[in-house]
Amino acid sequence: MKMKKFNTKTLDGILEKMIETVGDSKDEIFRISEQCRQDFETATEELQSVKQLVHKVVDEGDLLEGKARHARRRLSEVSKDFKGYTETEVRDAYEKAHQLQMDLTMNRQLEKQLRDRRDDLERRLIGISETIERAEHLVSQISVVMNYLMSDLKQMGEVLEDAKAKQDFGLKIIEAQEEERKRLSREIHDGPAQMLANVIIRSDLIERVYRERGGEETLMEVRSFKKMVRSALYEVRRIIYDLRPMALDDLGLVPTLRKYLQTIEEYHHKSRIEFVNIGLEQRLSTKYEVALFRMIQESVQNALKHADAKDIVVRVEITKLAINVMIMDNGGGFDILEKKPESFGIIGKKERVERLNGEISIDSKIGKGTTVLIRVPIVD
Repeated sequence: MKMKKFNTKTLDGILEKMIETVGDSKDEIFRISEQCRQDFETATEELQSVKQLVHKVVDEGDLLEGKARHARRRLSEVSKDFKGYTETEVRDAYEKAHQLQMDLTMNRQLEKQLRDRRDDLERRLIGISETIERAEHLVSQISVVMNYLMSDLKQMGEVLEDAKAKQDFGLKIIEAQEEERKRLSREIHDGPAQMLANVIIRSDLIERVYRERGGEETLMEVRSFKKMVRSALYEVRRIIYDLRPMALDDLGLVPTLRKYLQTIEEYHHKSRIEFVNIGLEQRLSTKYEVALFRMIQESVQNALKHADAKDIVVRVEITKLAINVMIMDNGGGFDILEKKPESFGIIGKKERVERLNGEISIDSKIGKGTTVLIRVPIVD
């Protein structure tokens, strides 16, 4: 049966849809960031109002303190010479001293509540500010993803010769991007967004615990609160690392790989990842660093998620003429001749290497792990 020729315009439409999908994800994160900014402004205004109230209550308290001292002295004088005053004067002296003491007590309680609220708002503002910063980083990283979609994938579509492979590959990327969009949206919702909600809930809980149970249990709640925020921040950092570590631009390929693989090893407690650099530790042009980082990242993730590897070795050698990379794992392996979903990842790696005029070989056997070898010449 003759296969119908695939129209390349269809693939262009698919790629445009992917770009639109990633753009929507970027807009969602931007809306989260804007909501955080609004919350920051609202909390700042409330903090200023609370601070003014604290000053006002303190001044009123000082005034009440003076009046209360005067009333106590008056009551003491009346008590010493009880017969020298009328019953009405004695009663008035007692009631005035008692009322002023009650007013002073209420004033001190209100002052403490306002100070606690002020401290809670200041902590909340710190958390919101950190969330805004993380959201801005995420928007930046998604912009990088969009750039890949608008350049790398379009070039890939032009290079692929087999029309069926074009169609399958494009559809597979759409599914992967949609899943990544859902995952990213869910992680942001469960991380930064939930952190903002929990800050309010937990701060109210801590205030209630302090009133009802005292300082010891309040301290325990504060420690639990700090642990929750620290965990949320760790998740945000992990999201950013999965998109693209900022250190790649600042430090280069080797230091970033070392840190990234260490982070992944800590996250996957049951697997050991060994990183070996046996060549020069030098900066490369962006096209080399980004492409090699992506290929190593994908190979390591495949070994962890699909092959259930317990030991992974990543070796990088940078010479004056070429970059050699080896990723070897002891996972379940696969049949490289059998077409599976993983084969689309192999196509992607080959496309990246070919654009760098390099070579890639993949050796894998079921039950005996996988070895990926990449060699890319350095061209000035």
